[in-house]
Amino acid sequence: MKQGALEAELAAAVGGSHVLADAERRAGFETDWTRRFVGSCRVVVRPRDTGEVRAVVDICRHHGVPLVPQGGNTGLVGGGVPGPESAGGVLVSMQRLDGIRDIDATAGQATVEAGVTLASLEAALLGSGWEFGVDLGARASATVGGMVATNAGGTRVLRHGTMRSNVLGVEAVLGNGSVISHLDGLVKDNTGYHLAGLLCGSEGTLGLVTAARLALVPSWSDRICVAVACTDWADAVGLASRARREIDGLDGLEAIDAAGAQLAGDTLGLRAPLQHPGITLFIVWAGRGEPPASLVGLVASREHVVGEPRRLLEIRDRQSEAIARSGIPHKFDVTLPLGLLGEFTDAVRLLLPARVALYLFGHLGDGNLHVNVVGPDPDDQRIDGAVLEAVARFGGSVSAEHGIGRAKVPYLHLSRSAAEIEAMQAVKRALDPGGIMNPGVIFPA
Repeated sequence: MKQGALEAELAAAVGGSHVLADAERRAGFETDWTRRFVGSCRVVVRPRDTGEVRAVVDICRHHGVPLVPQGGNTGLVGGGVPGPESAGGVLVSMQRLDGIRDIDATAGQATVEAGVTLASLEAALLGSGWEFGVDLGARASATVGGMVATNAGGTRVLRHGTMRSNVLGVEAVLGNGSVISHLDGLVKDNTGYHLAGLLCGSEGTLGLVTAARLALVPSWSDRICVAVACTDWADAVGLASRARREIDGLDGLEAIDAAGAQLAGDTLGLRAPLQHPGITLFIVWAGRGEPPASLVGLVASREHVVGEPRRLLEIRDRQSEAIARSGIPHKFDVTLPLGLLGEFTDAVRLLLPARVALYLFGHLGDGNLHVNVVGPDPDDQRIDGAVLEAVARFGGSVSAEHGIGRAKVPYLHLSRSAAEIEAMQAVKRALDPGGIMNPGVIFPA
């Protein structure tokens, strides 16, 4: 099509000031948070509501132009930035869809638009007696739409599950141009396929989520965090397992290694709660009144520090930031059988060249480990292959909560059978017959 014709149609749909064609204005949208994935789009568009999103999708469908949705651009696997398959396409920023439509304090539910950040949602819920059960370190910039698209997990999966467990319904524009909206919030609604669950984790390959009906959880009046010294990962896993069995009101189990704690001190000026050479396990409790005696007894014989969760966990929440400041990392968000997690960390160290830096942290309530390797060239796929093939050998998943994105497309077969992949591709063909929705993400284009 003629130069400028697409831009003119998009400007008519969303307003000229919300079509960014200048390279300098596009640049921040075209590079992901890790700086490892950099692409190029023709324009960035910023729709304001579902109607404008649908208009953008229809324009892209008509012209066969690929479309890349983006929320807060906090993704770590390249799923929200253009790749080779979508070069010259349209990047759709969802940040202007930032309305909180409804907070239902009776039902304990909220309807929010895709561009609402997690921090904004938390602020809106203050004083309601409710809070959202999913929490992330990137809460200030992570958006609800992006969290739905990646089926985000975070630090409270142990108690409240992933995003999919907390989404009651969605409004979305599918790749075929149709709009689905099911936001009534009925907890029991067994009427066919659960489309909200299907869109959770679809990474923008089926459609663009514009709003979601979220289940809320009671807001607890009392919270504490205990940072506990553990000798190694196997010791930390064992203590975490005891905590799960013995402590009522357990809200999170997080862990970092000594290398990551040191790095956060060097790059961010954060002081580790414990100065020791092993693993620090953070046990988070939330409830009303005093923490149970079982928590006190669990840590009594170990070196530990007690404090307010957000303060103690800052060094854990900002691990990715510290690592990114030290170089462009190879990041692996994987799940291991808990009983093998310690053995896996030993195996990974043996796989890597001695010159590279390895930082490990994660969620010990569900076996989700974040493996970060700094040193090798960002394009060196040998590191990716070695680590993810080791994950498969240990019976784990190559993606726990960040999605497949572009980074893990070659490795999807390590966690999914050929029949499963074909079934997923059949769904994509049905809902995105033109193949315009985030091509090259999850599957090869």
